[in-house]
Amino acid sequence: MTKYKRIANFLFEIGTMRKLPRMHRQTLLTNDDSDTIASHSYRVALIAWILAKEEKADPYKTVMMALLHDIAEARTGDHNWIHKRYVKIFEDEVTEEQLGTLPFPEFKEFVDEYTERKSKESIIAKNADLLDQALLLREYEWQGNKEASEWLRGKGGDRKNAHIHKLTLKRAVQLCKAIYTTSPTQWWENLFTSKNR
Repeated sequence: MTKYKRIANFLFEIGTMRKLPRMHRQTLLTNDDSDTIASHSYRVALIAWILAKEEKADPYKTVMMALLHDIAEARTGDHNWIHKRYVKIFEDEVTEEQLGTLPFPEFKEFVDEYTERKSKESIIAKNADLLDQALLLREYEWQGNKEASEWLRGKGGDRKNAHIHKLTLKRAVQLCKAIYTTSPTQWWENLFTSKNR
């Protein structure tokens, strides 16, 4: 196979991620067709860039990890925490077959580094992944989803900031606190007008 055919095949495979739903739909009791592996990775990448700038880390490296962090799911699908109890994913094999034959060894290196979670950039990318989930849960909570609220805020006595406890970076925690207290529709409040220009 020629180099450019291999790249074309890879890009077609990545395109399928727009059609792959994330599986928390089952536990959050929601059917959100806009929440795909691709849409998740896009927002994670933007969050990662912002955090990388805040943390004085390499934004390029961090964004690449964020874009590639769920790439194996193009072949394995997404699995929620219930599925993971019963399903074994051979992610190393997927990563090797999916990225190891590309003429860009950096792709696999980014995924390996993200998986190890030792570098500053990989920790930032993971925090960005968690922050995207907090944003999604807040959006669902705003729509009245009680299950999303419990996942976001916790069950039982600690009903304040359960999702924040998963974060490991101070700036990520600050951003998450803002997510908890900001309306998902507030971004357009000052933009609304009934007049055409």
